[in-house]
Amino acid sequence: MDGRYAPSPTGPLHAGNLRTALLAWLYARSQGSRFRLRVEDLDPQRSRREYEEGQLADLEALGIDWDGPVVRQSERRERHREALERLPTYPCWCTRKEIRDAAQAPHGAEAPYPGTCRGRRREERPAAIRLDARGTAGFEDRLHGWVEGEVDDFVLWRKDDVPAYNLAVVIDDADAGVREVVRGEDLLETTPRQVRLQQLLGLPTPAYTHVPLVLDAQGRRMAKRVEGEPRSVGWMAESLGLAAHGERVTAEDLLARFDPIGWRP
Repeated sequence: MDGRYAPSPTGPLHAGNLRTALLAWLYARSQGSRFRLRVEDLDPQRSRREYEEGQLADLEALGIDWDGPVVRQSERRERHREALERLPTYPCWCTRKEIRDAAQAPHGAEAPYPGTCRGRRREERPAAIRLDARGTAGFEDRLHGWVEGEVDDFVLWRKDDVPAYNLAVVIDDADAGVREVVRGEDLLETTPRQVRLQQLLGLPTPAYTHVPLVLDAQGRRMAKRVEGEPRSVGWMAESLGLAAHGERVTAEDLLARFDPIGWRP
């Protein structure tokens, strides 16, 4: 049940990112499993090596260690392309506005991509590559129970010749032997897409745990690091019910207290 943490080097890690990293580490280490670290630097415009270095330093400062070398997604493009060629796909020339207009539900909520370009005549301009999904996918989440959803024809490869997140994460997790994925619950809704890819590629589906997010003072999802935010292991442990108020603990101390089967936020 190897675990992993996979930050994107597009800015400093905030308290919510670090707490999720600590939980992912606890799930893996408490089961005697290896813990991998992957840098998800697919976006060439926003990824910065200085952010990556700062993130690794922050994790080490918390006492979070990992096995093997750090893997960078940007160095695995050929592997992603190889997987793409094994999937049922079609090119998509839709602009963002066209997608937004076509997928707008009557009540105002966004509906899945309706397959506008499926069977469309080829055009001489850059195209994204979409999965011809046509199906549903479900999985058992440790905290949320059974989650199932209709999978739309989502993008696998972007118009700027960059692999999309859902394709890259599925391939990279499988190749690394990751069988325990712990991440924020904001990614819960997109997980059926990843399970559908696993089904089509004949890959195992990991055990998923989508954990609660850290909220800011206004009750909104924390999106960036702010001055003075709590960043100690003690604060994280207290917010997870693993330590008393003001108790000084280390990541190693928490291993004896953490039950991967019974823990609930």
